[in-house]
Amino acid sequence: MSIYRVIDKLETYVREGTWLPFGMRILSQERLVEYIEKLRATLPDEVGRAKVISNNKDRVIRDAQEKAQQIVTEAASAQAVLVDQTDIARQARTTAEVVLKEAEERARKIREGADAYAKQLLGELEARLAGALGSVRKGQDALTPRSAAPAAEPLAEAAAKSKRAAFDAQTETAQLESVEVAK
Repeated sequence: MSIYRVIDKLETYVREGTWLPFGMRILSQERLVEYIEKLRATLPDEVGRAKVISNNKDRVIRDAQEKAQQIVTEAASAQAVLVDQTDIARQARTTAEVVLKEAEERARKIREGADAYAKQLLGELEARLAGALGSVRKGQDALTPRSAAPAAEPLAEAAAKSKRAAFDAQTETAQLESVEVAK
């Protein structure tokens, strides 16, 4: 039993004693002596524990200081790792920015090249269409006098004009293709 528990029991016994006039109480001497003996019996254990704690305090303090030093060392190591990771992250960000700028520049050049190629193809298509339109107009021109004066022009002559217009159109197309190949 601990000394505190014995003291609590003694206090409870005193409060529960019989009241007399003028604030006095009646308590059993035997019971009081019993509590005092329990206090004495308990006291050496408590005092012994206090001595052990007193003797061990230096060791406990030394252990605590060693643990504190170990924690400080670990914290310094962790800080060094974090600093290294921060430097690595900074370098990675810098590298990523450089790569991104290079990629954007390459994409811009590719876009410009694609636009130039598309412009060239559209120009060539326009030239072909202009040649084809010219052939269509020549054909229409060749057919227009015929419908205005069908009896005046013989059929063989109209066929020759039509063949000539078709030949001219083929010649223009061949010339355009040779220009494309030369480019």
